[in-house]
Amino acid sequence: MHKFFKAAIVTGLFALPAAGQANDLDAIKPEQLLPLAQKEGSVTIFSLSSRIAKVEKAFEEKYPGIDFIGLDMSSTKQIARLEAEQQAGVHAVDVLYIADTPVVLEKLVSKGAVTNYVPPRVADEIASQYQAPLLAHRLSTKVLMYNEKAFPNGSPVTNLWQLTMPEWKGKVLMVDPSLRGELLDLLTEIVLRPSEMAAAYKAQFGKDIAVDADLQGAGEQFVKDLFANDLILVPNSDVLNKSVGDVKAKQPPVGFGTYSDRRDNEKEGWALQVAKDVEPANGILFPAVLAIPAKAPHPAAARLLIDFMFGDDSPSGGPAYKPFDVPGDYATRETISDNPDSVKLEELDAWTINPAKTAMARHRVADLIITLQ
Repeated sequence: MHKFFKAAIVTGLFALPAAGQANDLDAIKPEQLLPLAQKEGSVTIFSLSSRIAKVEKAFEEKYPGIDFIGLDMSSTKQIARLEAEQQAGVHAVDVLYIADTPVVLEKLVSKGAVTNYVPPRVADEIASQYQAPLLAHRLSTKVLMYNEKAFPNGSPVTNLWQLTMPEWKGKVLMVDPSLRGELLDLLTEIVLRPSEMAAAYKAQFGKDIAVDADLQGAGEQFVKDLFANDLILVPNSDVLNKSVGDVKAKQPPVGFGTYSDRRDNEKEGWALQVAKDVEPANGILFPAVLAIPAKAPHPAAARLLIDFMFGDDSPSGGPAYKPFDVPGDYATRETISDNPDSVKLEELDAWTINPAKTAMARHRVADLIITLQ
């Protein structure tokens, strides 16, 4: 009788109507999701990180019978593609692993294009601010990076305003904010911190800042002055990392990049290091979130994958979390320890963005950048 009852539950779940199915799937355990996901047969994820290929290997080893399709895609491209596909009535992706949360909130969440899912297995181990409106998997960075071989005594920059000075003219790099929204978020956060930027200006130059009449605050003045000092916009992180981190470079530039890219130093011949003790901050922390698109074709497999990506119960998170167990990534699941080579989160000196506030200011900053290019 007991075995029959369990079988009836599984059979009933297969037969659930679409509206009720999601609610039921949200509440069940991974071992209950598994047979449903195996019947679905596959799961497709768009990922902001190329490390999704390593997740694929671990997932398929743990859950044979489910074909994992992982596509490495920037957050900007994910948003555009999902919008286009849903408008065309195409529903081909099951999970988004995405940053650029201010735009995600504005363009996807507000329109019901994606839904949130918090795996019951780990819900009590993730702080509430990381559970909604979308589930944050980890905190990532866009921070000032330098070449530690060329500058063995530490960061050559100790105040952001130094980047506007003649000695750094044409020697500061950033991925084009129109191509990677996280960089627009970085500039927006700087604009949203006028008091801190004004104090940093006075610390650097010994006088109060004079803000141009057409600008709003010290943050906007910094953005204008940075572009005026020949800020170099590059097409992607690979170009930035090679330019900043090349171990053979004698006078390399600095750049706003991803702290966790330092994991590839040995393989790529880089000497990337994060700049610490920079006034008023070295950059931003932002969430990398997981979401399920509306009408995802494989809803059980989508939830099983999201659960899997939060790792096992070991301090490292095990094989599922191993791709993200690197210096510069910070798990939101509290049972997973930060990589021992990471700068402690409280010592990183990066601003944590508020996606809702960023969304409100983003358009003005984007317009400002257009006038500066």
